[in-house]
Amino acid sequence: MTFRPSAYTEMLRCTLLGHLRSRMAVLLAVAFIPAWIMVARLCASDRALRFSLESVHADVHAPANHVSQVVNALAAVTLVTGFSMFMETFKAGEMDRRLVLAGYPKVQMLLAKVTAVAVVTTLIAVYTTVLLRGSLPVNQLGPLALAVLGAGLAYGGIGLLLGSLVRGELEGFFLVIMLSLVDTGLQNPVLNVADLTGLSVLPLYGACQSALAAAFTSFSAWPYGLLSFAWSASTSALALLAFHLRTRSHCRIAADTVAAAPQLG
Repeated sequence: MTFRPSAYTEMLRCTLLGHLRSRMAVLLAVAFIPAWIMVARLCASDRALRFSLESVHADVHAPANHVSQVVNALAAVTLVTGFSMFMETFKAGEMDRRLVLAGYPKVQMLLAKVTAVAVVTTLIAVYTTVLLRGSLPVNQLGPLALAVLGAGLAYGGIGLLLGSLVRGELEGFFLVIMLSLVDTGLQNPVLNVADLTGLSVLPLYGACQSALAAAFTSFSAWPYGLLSFAWSASTSALALLAFHLRTRSHCRIAADTVAAAPQLG
């Protein structure tokens, strides 16, 4: 199949417009992220917190207030991106299948959806990094932005996958919210009073390690940030596979119907 830029750009435009039309998602991105950072700033104590950061193999000393702001920002980003991608994918699912049945190139459609995830998540990551920079002293701004981007992409891919798999909105909402809350709660050094095994398999582990290292140390922890991008790539690939299988089954049904039409006539 030859690549058609017009089909790709048109689907990308429609997908981005779908995100903009989702008032709840836009409201969450604009208001919820700074509000959640502010909650951590007002409610967390200023006591000095010492925690072990595996990404730099050292103990880090930082105010609990500052640590909570970074982790809460990641939590807000995961909720916003996961919710936004799930809603857009879920609502557009039936129309996407009809477009494929009508002959719309499937590869361009899938590439446009993945690109839309990257565009929306990048905007949210830049916005969140600016908010954190204005709320607390940050040692490494660039690596912090990449960590926030990784967290958003990981849960953007999860939202894309859930939108391609679940049958109802309630199930998708519940899975996104519960996974984000459990993940950020276990990764938060302020709340995590015991060293738990298996945290490295969670989607937010690499992003949280990179974000904390960037915010409070001068060490680079970019290899850990790649874990979030790996999560994003794997969940996006599974979402595209699920979409491909669903549209293929629809195409088979349509082909069988067309083949049976002359016999019925």
